[in-house]
Amino acid sequence: MRAIVTSPGSESSRGQIREILAVPGSPRTILFSALGRLPVAMTSIALLFYIQRSTGSFGDAGLVSGSALVGTAIGSVVQGRLVDRLGPTRTLATATGIYVSAAALAFLLVESGGVLPVLMVCAAVLGLAQPALGTASRAIWAHRLPAGPAREFAFTYEAISLETFFILGPALAAILASLEWAGTGLVVAVAMMSVGTVGFLTSPLVRTIPRSSQRGRPLLHIIAIPGMQTLILAVLGFGIIIGFVEVAVPAVANLAGVSAYGGILLGLWSLTSVVFGIAYARRPWPRSYAHRAPVLLIGFGVLVALVAFVQGGLVVFTIALMVSGLLITPQATLHSLIVEAVTTEDQAAEAFGWVLAAVTAGVAIGHLSAGQIVEDFGPSVALASTVIPAVVLGGIVALRRRTLRGG
Repeated sequence: MRAIVTSPGSESSRGQIREILAVPGSPRTILFSALGRLPVAMTSIALLFYIQRSTGSFGDAGLVSGSALVGTAIGSVVQGRLVDRLGPTRTLATATGIYVSAAALAFLLVESGGVLPVLMVCAAVLGLAQPALGTASRAIWAHRLPAGPAREFAFTYEAISLETFFILGPALAAILASLEWAGTGLVVAVAMMSVGTVGFLTSPLVRTIPRSSQRGRPLLHIIAIPGMQTLILAVLGFGIIIGFVEVAVPAVANLAGVSAYGGILLGLWSLTSVVFGIAYARRPWPRSYAHRAPVLLIGFGVLVALVAFVQGGLVVFTIALMVSGLLITPQATLHSLIVEAVTTEDQAAEAFGWVLAAVTAGVAIGHLSAGQIVEDFGPSVALASTVIPAVVLGGIVALRRRTLRGG
C-alpha cells in the first residue's frame, strides 16, 4: 500500500510538478487529457436535458440518459483492458469514431422524433464508446516517471482531477442545455471529448506507452480485494444520490416556470461542493477513512433528502440545495485516497476504472429511478428518496469499515 503525496502547496509538491512538466511533451498531453476528460460526465446529463426539453418527459429523459450511463460504466472497464492489451492509440481512436457516429445518430433521432427504445440503444452505444482517457493518461506516468514522489503526485492528480470533472461536467452541461437550443450541451460535450482525445492520441508522448505485460489477470481480480468491495458500495451510493439530484432539481425549476434555472442550480451545487472541499481537506473529519466513508455518505443522503421539505420559494430552495452539496467533493477525494490505501501500485489504474464504473452505474440508477418518480410523484419525493440508498449502503459500508485501511 502507498502513502499519499504531500499537499499541493508544499515545496516538495512544486518540485514534483516541475519534474512532471520536464518530461518532453507532457504539457500538451496534460492539456488535451484535461480537455477530453472534462466532459466525462457531461454526455449523459446533456442527453437528459436534450430529451426532456424535446419531449417534455422526465421519465423518457431519465431512461435515455440512464442507458448512456450504463454504457459508460461498462465501457470504462472494457476500454481500460483494451488499452492495456492493444495500446491507447488503436483503442481510443476506434472508440472516438464510434462515439462521434453515435452522437450524430442521437441528434438525428431526437430531432426527427425517434422512438424511445431506439434512442435508448443509441445512447447505450454512445456511452459504451465514450473514450476512456483516464487509463491511458495514468499509463503515461507509470512509463515515463520513475517510482517515487513525482509519479505518486501524477497519479493523485489524475484521480482527483477526474473526480472533479465528474462533479463539474454535469453542471456545465446543464447550463449549456438551458440555451435556446437544448442540444447545445451535447454538442459541446462531444466536441470537447473528441478534440481532447485526438489531441491526446497525436502527442508523441502517448505513442511511447507500451502494452501491458499483465494480460492474464482475471477481469474481476480487483473486486476480490475486500477494501475495493466496500469502496464500490460507497461509490455506488454516492452516484445514486447524484443521479437523483440531476433529475429532480431541473424538474423543480421546470415546475417553478424557470426551466433554464435548473442548469444554474446544478452549477451552484457543484461550485459550493468544490469550495467546501478545499477547506475540508485541511481538517477532514472523521480522520479515519473507515469511519469517514459511511458518515459522509449517510450525511450526504440526509442533507439532500431534507431539501425536499424546504418551504419558502426558489431562493430558499437554492440555498438549501447548495448546503446539501457540501459533502460531494470530500467524498470524491476520499474515494481516491481509499484506492491508494487498499491497492498496490500496479492495481491502482484498474481500481480507478472500477470506481468510475461504480459511480457511473450509480448515477445511471439515479437517473432511471428518479425520472419515473418525478413523473409519478413529483421532484420532492425523488429528493426525499435519496435517504434510502444513503442509509442502506452507508450502513453496509459501516459494517465493513475494517476493510478500509488507511487514514
